[in-house]
Order: sequence, then structure tokens, then C-alpha cells
Amino acid sequence: MFKKKSSNSTTSDAATPAPPKLAKRSLNKHSSMRSGRTIGERREQLETASERAASHKKIKTKKRARVFFTVVLFTLFIAVAAYLIYSFLQNDGSVQTTSNTIILPYSPTIEIIDEDSTITGGDITSRMKEFIGQTEADLRALGYVPTKAVIPSGSIREVDFYLDSYNGFIKTTIDRGSGVSAEDTDRMIKYLAGIGVNDFTYIDVRIPRKAFWK
Repeated sequence: MFKKKSSNSTTSDAATPAPPKLAKRSLNKHSSMRSGRTIGERREQLETASERAASHKKIKTKKRARVFFTVVLFTLFIAVAAYLIYSFLQNDGSVQTTSNTIILPYSPTIEIIDEDSTITGGDITSRMKEFIGQTEADLRALGYVPTKAVIPSGSIREVDFYLDSYNGFIKTTIDRGSGVSAEDTDRMIKYLAGIGVNDFTYIDVRIPRKAFWK
């Protein structure tokens, strides 16, 4: 015998919802969501990478700017140095005005005799004249009175100075400073006076830390 189902049982079965279906794994591969990460985290990572790239680009730009300015300054320094050296060599140590008139820092006032020149002082270089003028000023500062300067025959660096009240002369060279030459002359004259020598043919102060007399 068959039993008739009650109406209550039929109604209960019809109201029970069907269980949800699981999504296929292949569909999850195309999902824009990643496991364990949120959209906010992804955006934060993208912003951090963008900021890092911008910072790196800014650093590279600063480095290039520093290199550029360094090269420009170095080139400018070389150009100025080369110009000054060229100007010095052109003027041979003297100062030249716009009117092409050479003005020496120390102009000699004593007579200059070049034994190889037919004209007194005609072929003397500006460097030689400046040395004579400086030595004259240094000797005067020490109490001596130079009377003339002689450039010996065959010499292009030696200058002999004659002093008032002395029969001999002083041998100097333009390769040494005028100040040390004058000081060595003063020491040698005082030394000779101290040993009773008041007359000499010449005093040679051309070699540093040494002096000779005759």
C-alpha cells in the first residue's frame, strides 16, 4: 500500500534553496583580484614604484647638471689661465697700455751700457730693463747709490752694477731675484769691510748662498 505524502512535507522540500555552485578554477585566473591582496594595496604599490622612478630620474638630472657646470667652470678656468699666460709672454713681463706704450713696474734711472750694442741701451729687452730698475731700487733702499749698469759683451743674463764710492762692480744675473742680489751685495761689502778690505775689483753674487770677490 502506498501512503500519501502529506502537504506539509511537500511544501518544506520546495522552500529549501539549491546549494551554491563553486566557480571553476580557470575563471579565477582571469580575475582582476589576487589572493590575499586588495585593490588599495595594489594602488599603493603602483604609487610607490612611480615615486621611486621619479626620484631616480630627479637624481640623474641633478648629477648631469653638476657634471655640466663642473665642465663649464673648468673650461672657463683653463681659458682664463691660457689668456693670462699668453698675455704675459707677449708683454715679456711688462705692462702694456691700450696706446701700445710699455710701462715697466720699475724703470731704471741710471745709465745702461750694452757692450754688444752700438747704441747705448738700444737693444736691451724689457725684462732686462725691469731687472735693472728693480735692482737699482733695492740697492738704494739699502743705502747704496748705483751709477750705471753694464751688460758685458757676449752675455744675455749678466748685469754689472757700479756703485758710488766703490771702485769695483757687482756681478748679478737676471735669473736671480733683484732683492736677494742686493742683500747678498750688502752682506759681502760689510764682510769685506769687517776684514779690512775696502777696495775690490768685483763682487760676484750670481750663485745662490755663495759670493765671490776679487
